[in-house]
Amino acid sequence: MTDVELVLLKLSRLRDFVQLARSRRPPSAEQLEADLERRDALALAVLVAAQEAVDVAYHVASDEGWGLPDSHGAAFDLLVAHGVLDVEIANAVRQVVRVRNRIAHGYASIDHARIWHELPEGLDALERYAAAVARWLPPITTDGESS
Repeated sequence: MTDVELVLLKLSRLRDFVQLARSRRPPSAEQLEADLERRDALALAVLVAAQEAVDVAYHVASDEGWGLPDSHGAAFDLLVAHGVLDVEIANAVRQVVRVRNRIAHGYASIDHARIWHELPEGLDALERYAAAVARWLPPITTDGESS
């Protein structure tokens, strides 16, 4: 059985960092390109939000006994296979996780203009993901247990 309180905590952190990323996105791609500190702050917020999405997928899959995914993508596939997510949300979040990987592992150079343009859609995808997972979770009863 999924640890509902842990997943809800992670979803809350995901939402917090999505909002932080939104607040750190400057009015233009040019301003992002020119401001190293803002780029770093924005990158960290995106990285943490995406990592929380990954962590939730692994926790749910493992806790539910659906197997241990061998990749982030496989974790999202398990959530689709078991009706937690639809394919559209899974694919959109997968794109955000690819950006997270580029940030975390320093793959090539990051195209800041592209990040600036695609960020609103990616953050929306993370919010849809959090809402879908939260809807799927069983409610917590007054004794703190999920039903």
